Amino acid sequence: MKKSQVLNLVREQAASQKAIRTGPSSSRKSYGVGLTDLRKLAKKIGRDHVLALELWQSDIHELRILSLLIDDPKLITREQVEKQVGELDEPVLSHVFSSCDASLSRVPFVVELATDWIDSKDKARRKCGYGLLSEIAGSKKQNAPDDTFFLSYIDRIGRTYEDKGLVEGAYALLCMGKRNKKLNAAALKVAKKIGPIDYDGDGKCEPFDVAGHLTKEHLKRRLGIA
Repeated sequence: MKKSQVLNLVREQAASQKAIRTGPSSSRKSYGVGLTDLRKLAKKIGRDHVLALELWQSDIHELRILSLLIDDPKLITREQVEKQVGELDEPVLSHVFSSCDASLSRVPFVVELATDWIDSKDKARRKCGYGLLSEIAGSKKQNAPDDTFFLSYIDRIGRTYEDKGLVEGAYALLCMGKRNKKLNAAALKVAKKIGPIDYDGDGKCEPFDVAGHLTKEHLKRRLGIA
């Protein structure tokens, strides 16, 4: 598929919507197509590394999102992602780039990448590193890291949080705590120490209560917690 064809798909999707969503906060052009619909378009387009690189250069918000969704993990390089992480000028781009079943989370070097980025002094890299850690924690592959790996990051999150509005890796903490009984206990201890996290500070959204999520009955039953 060509870039022009992808753009036509985005325009058709935008025209079919009853209510156009708010576009990005940057000056990039947007057709107001939401992430859920873009995921459906990405499935229609299929994996295409060359096309993904072309779409990433676009000044259209939706094409950049689609670039991240259709890229081929087998062909993504470390050089490519180190360049892209510095070009994430929208929160949703960071989200799609590193989490929510991202293409990047499927690259062969994902554990090394997450480790390096979490250790970075660059805030954008740390955020994406923790996003990748969330994806790694949700992996059911046999070659996933062992409990020792995850326990080290649970401990790190507990030691490094600044306050209840600045908790790096909170979602990763939740994902790690969902893996098994041992990790749940460790993550729950840290989550109780931190308490509910109020990200917006204005009361419009419910605080993110990691401990509450980790003690839900359905999760306790799945992990065999009495």
